Amino acid sequence: MTTRTTTFPAMKVVSPPVTATPSLADDIRSLLRLRIATMSLITVAAGAILAHGGLPPLGLLSLTLLGSFLVAGGASVLNQYLEQDVDALMERTRNRPLPAGRMRPATVAAAGWTLSLIGLALLALTVNLVSATVAAVILFSYLFLYTPLKRLTPLNTVVGAVPGALPPLIGWTAVGRDLGPEAWALFTILFLWQLPHFLAIARLCRDDYARAGLAMLPVVEGDHSGPSVTGWQAFACSLLLLPASLAPTMLGVTGTSYFLAAAGLGVAFLAVALAFAWNNSLGNARRLLRASVLYLPLLYVFLVADKI
Repeated sequence: MTTRTTTFPAMKVVSPPVTATPSLADDIRSLLRLRIATMSLITVAAGAILAHGGLPPLGLLSLTLLGSFLVAGGASVLNQYLEQDVDALMERTRNRPLPAGRMRPATVAAAGWTLSLIGLALLALTVNLVSATVAAVILFSYLFLYTPLKRLTPLNTVVGAVPGALPPLIGWTAVGRDLGPEAWALFTILFLWQLPHFLAIARLCRDDYARAGLAMLPVVEGDHSGPSVTGWQAFACSLLLLPASLAPTMLGVTGTSYFLAAAGLGVAFLAVALAFAWNNSLGNARRLLRASVLYLPLLYVFLVADKI
């Protein structure tokens, strides 16, 4: 890592303490991206609970979550293998195990495929083929559509939102339900939520993404204050998210308490997105990111509480 020095009038140079080298456990957590995997598992579990109308059999739920975790972890590992050159150019990712040289690329690739294939096999053999197929679509669209498109077009965010929105359908189909309108309502909520969430991240990390040559919308749009395409796209998706979040009640999946909670959360989120649309400053982007991080877990709490 780069060590900064501070020079005082007496020309005395003081170096900050060197950050300790991450342990193997730290590197494994970094490769698996456990926080993202955990959020994905929450949506899988919520899909199963909503489809079952309550808590499904614990054995089935455990196998579904384990298989989903292995696929999600494998996808994250393989993504970092495919993007190690990009990660080396960005401040926020250059200390990951591969760009920092702490792990061999061949080892990481083998681990990623092993985790992914074991996860798919577990879902296919112990849950059902439909859930395994949904997980396979997530894996391959994430790796071979979204990942390369990040270098080519700002539409990568829209494409990447598809595999990101599919995990609830693993849980939904795990309990034997068909992919009807109710399941696609859950997909739509997660799809629309991801766009303002990731546009806020892209705005905050615009310089990093530009340095790495990634075609995120704020990079393509350029550096300017005031209204922006990035901001108005985030607002439009937040606006669509409001009625989409009410669809589970309209389809008979949830009751009035969820409907009222979703409406309140949606209006609050929309207000934050409007501020970002009006002025895409770093402060407004940071507020939108925080709002999105609060919005989704709260919405899922109300979704699940309606059934348990």
